[in-house]
Amino acid sequence: MKMTVGQRWVLALTSLAGLMMVLDALVVTTALHAIQLDLHASLGALEWTINAYNLSFAVLLMAGAALGDRYGRRRVLASGLGVFTVASAGCALAPSLGWLIAARAAQGIGAAAIMPVAVALLSAAFEPAQRTRALGLFAATTGLGTLGGPLLGGAVVQGLTWQWIFWINVPIGLLLVPLVRTRLPESFGLARRLDFAGIALVSIAAFGLVWGLIRGNESGWGSAEVVTGFILGAAALAGFVRWESRTPAPLIPMGFFASRAFSAGNAAGFLLTASIFSGAFFFTQFLQVVMHYGPLGAGLRLAPWTVTLFLVAPIAGRQVNRFGERPLVVLGLVMQAAGYGWIALMARPDLPYPMLLAPFVIAGIGASMAIPSAQGAVLRAVPITAVGAASGTYNALRQLGGAFGIAVPAAIFAAVGGYSSARAFTDGFVAAIATAALLALLGAVLGLLIPAGAPGAAPDAVGGPLTAESAASAAPVGRAGLPA
Repeated sequence: MKMTVGQRWVLALTSLAGLMMVLDALVVTTALHAIQLDLHASLGALEWTINAYNLSFAVLLMAGAALGDRYGRRRVLASGLGVFTVASAGCALAPSLGWLIAARAAQGIGAAAIMPVAVALLSAAFEPAQRTRALGLFAATTGLGTLGGPLLGGAVVQGLTWQWIFWINVPIGLLLVPLVRTRLPESFGLARRLDFAGIALVSIAAFGLVWGLIRGNESGWGSAEVVTGFILGAAALAGFVRWESRTPAPLIPMGFFASRAFSAGNAAGFLLTASIFSGAFFFTQFLQVVMHYGPLGAGLRLAPWTVTLFLVAPIAGRQVNRFGERPLVVLGLVMQAAGYGWIALMARPDLPYPMLLAPFVIAGIGASMAIPSAQGAVLRAVPITAVGAASGTYNALRQLGGAFGIAVPAAIFAAVGGYSSARAFTDGFVAAIATAALLALLGAVLGLLIPAGAPGAAPDAVGGPLTAESAASAAPVGRAGLPA
């Protein structure tokens, strides 16, 4: 793929912005113990340093996409970077856990304005024949952030202090904002009114369900608090689907889900991210609690898992044009399930680290294949003018998958094991990683529903083909103004 100078700028700036957003979802994991000691926080409260970011990121992503379509994706990207940069400074300066959680939620708001418009700008800058590989490179960079978060967090905490995991965002953000404003072309989608009722309903749904999952073990699964959370979340979710099906300006066009590629790609992406987040969360702790490595040592020993993503995802992105998305999604998730299952079968307190290398590599290659392929299936399923809404939906479900992937295996972990000894932790770890393997396997089954279709053609929301010519005519503004 030969890119113009303008396309290189688009790929570089959107990928770096996306990397920052994804990195901050898990960079905190290896810093939790240091934060706990410094801010005198309980372990239960510390969970919200991850979930405050994930939830605000997830529930506002579709709103970020709508703002970009209406007011200009470059403008919204620059504004989101500004919010994220200021919020990162707020995290670093936090004098209490409440302040930190609030600043993390503000980071999530900035991230929600960045991720969908970054993907939309990238998609608009490349012709259909080039787009899949460009998305593969983007996925490789942002996926590295997901799996590399524990490594970076461990290195920073061990070499400096936990505050620096947030300070490093500040100079990068200050550099990116002017570059985005001067180097990227403006791009618009279909102008839509902001769906405030939809935003409120999906926020209540996500918060209620995740609250119930997190509080279940501590308060009791039959407690009024947990039952109320689940009922409120489920009712809001049903209300959201009903409202989105009837309102003339939906946050998520429900008609998109009539496309098998869109529905199956989103389901696979949700379960893929759930499995990845679960692995990152529990592998890091197993390496520290049971194998007694420090934060940096634990992060480095996850590198075989991380590096495979960086190396394989661009190759997988190219192979989508040859084989289609379905085989790569299915095979990738099966490999991830196999790697996790292998680890669950052999985990024990005296496990030598070299025995983890092969399953780490297998799981990493699997994730590397599935990430760009699932995203490609979703974005191919809609017209180019709707790619912002499709991207917001996909990334929102991925972020919710991350919260789901920590909460559900953590509940299994607490029911089976605990932190009282290496043996107790290992028992819980085995159950949690086996659960994560089942999530990946379920994702592979749902991935089979992605249509086999011709790799070069993208179906629209109602099943018709979207050709290069129709895409170009549908979004002339999206391609105009690229620097030569």
